[in-house]
Amino acid sequence: MAVEQRIAISSPQWRALHDRIQVAMELTSRLNTVPFGDVETRNALLAELLGKPLPAGAVVFPPFHATHGLGTQLGEQVSVGQGCSFLDLGGVTIGARTMISPRVTLVTEGHPVEPSERYDTITVAPVVIGENVWVGAAATVLPGVTIGDGSVIGAGTVVAKDVPPRTVVTGQGQVERRRLD
Repeated sequence: MAVEQRIAISSPQWRALHDRIQVAMELTSRLNTVPFGDVETRNALLAELLGKPLPAGAVVFPPFHATHGLGTQLGEQVSVGQGCSFLDLGGVTIGARTMISPRVTLVTEGHPVEPSERYDTITVAPVVIGENVWVGAAATVLPGVTIGDGSVIGAGTVVAKDVPPRTVVTGQGQVERRRLD
C-alpha cells in the first residue's frame, strides 16, 4: 500500500488542484455529450483532459468522469468501459493491455478518519494497476492500492489492499480497523 499524503484545504496546493478540478469537470461534461460515433472529438477531449493523446490502441468509452485528468496514465491498448469514475488526484496508473470494465471506480482521494480533521484536509494515495489486468464491472479500488500484473478483480469487488501478480480477487468484505472515540 502506498503512503497517503495530506493536503490542507487552505493551502496553495489545494487551490491549484481545485482550479484543475473545475477544468476537468467541464471537459468531462463536454466529453459525455459528444455523439458516440464522433471518435475524433471524443479523443481530442480525452487528450485535453489527460494532458496527452491516448496511447496506441487505448480506448475510453463515455460516459467517463475524472476528478483531475492529469493524474491518470494509461498504457497501450488499455480499455476503459462505460460509466467509469477515476478520482485521480493521487494519481492513477494503468498498465498496457488492461481491461477496466463498465462502472469501475478508482479512488485515490479521501478525507482523514478523525472527525476533527475531515473538513480541513484531503488525503491522496495513488492507485497502480499492472499490465494485463482485468477489473470486473462495478469494482472499486481504494487509495494506495497496487494490483499486480495479470490479476483479475471480480465484478463488484472492493479492493482495499494490494493484490499480488496473477491473483484472482472476488467478493466484498468489511474489516473493522479501529474504533473512533
